[in-house]
Amino acid sequence: MSDHMSDPAQDAEGPAIEMIGVNKWFGAYHALRDIDLIVARGERIVICGPSGSGKSTLIRCLNRLEAHQSGRIIVDGIELTADLRRIDEVRREVGMVFQHFNLFPHLTILENCTLAPIHVRKLARAEAEELASAYLRKVQIAEQADKYPGQLSGGQQQRAAIARALCMSPKIMLFDEPTSALDPEMVKEVLETIIGLAEEGMTMVCVTHEMGFARQVADRVVFMDDGAIVEINRPEAFFTAPKHERTRLFLGQILK
Repeated sequence: MSDHMSDPAQDAEGPAIEMIGVNKWFGAYHALRDIDLIVARGERIVICGPSGSGKSTLIRCLNRLEAHQSGRIIVDGIELTADLRRIDEVRREVGMVFQHFNLFPHLTILENCTLAPIHVRKLARAEAEELASAYLRKVQIAEQADKYPGQLSGGQQQRAAIARALCMSPKIMLFDEPTSALDPEMVKEVLETIIGLAEEGMTMVCVTHEMGFARQVADRVVFMDDGAIVEINRPEAFFTAPKHERTRLFLGQILK
C-alpha cells in the first residue's frame, strides 16, 4: 500500500475522482452512457475496450477537455461545471499525457517542462528548472534537456511529456493511450516510466491496449463498450474469469 493511501488526512478528503450518472453526447451520438466510477486516492485504474467505446471521451471529461451533459463529475473534491475557475482548479491538480506528445516544438525540453510551473504555479525560473531537471532525471532523459522535441525519438518525447506533467506536482495523472503512437520498441521504455510512477502511489487513470501493463499495474480494470462500463474487476479476476460475454469476446481477440 502506498504511503499516502494509509494517511488518514488524505482519506478524509474523499475519493480522487467520482463520476455519477455521467452522460455525454456528440450531436445525436450517445458517447457516454450513465457512467458511475469512483477512483480512490492512490488507486491505479486501467480503462480498456474496443475503438469507439468511449474510453478517451471518459478520460477527457475528467479535466473538462470534453463537457458532459448530465450527471456529476467531482475531481479532487471539486465538481466540474462550466465555471472556468473550477476547471482551472482541477487542471492545476491533474496531469494529462496524450497519445501525441503535444510538446511545443519551438521550446527545448527543459523549457517545455518549466513553462506551466513558472506561469501557473508562479515558481521562480531557477526553482522551476531545478524541478524540471529532477523529473527529467526520473524519466531518464536528463541529457536531452537542451534539445528540441523534433530531435528526440517518440519514446523520449513521450517521457518528456510525462516529466512536463509531473512538474506541476499533480495529485492525479491521466494517460490517454500513451503508447499507441509509438514504435513497438519504444513502448517498453514509456510503460516502465509509468510503472515507476504507479509504484510510488500516484493516483492514475490510464486508457491503454497494453494488457500486460494492465495486469502489472492496475488495482482495477474497467472494460467499456458502446459508451458504457460493462465490467470493473481486479486484474486477476478480469483476465482469468471475466463476468460478461462481451468482456470474454474482447479478451479473446486482444490476447490471441
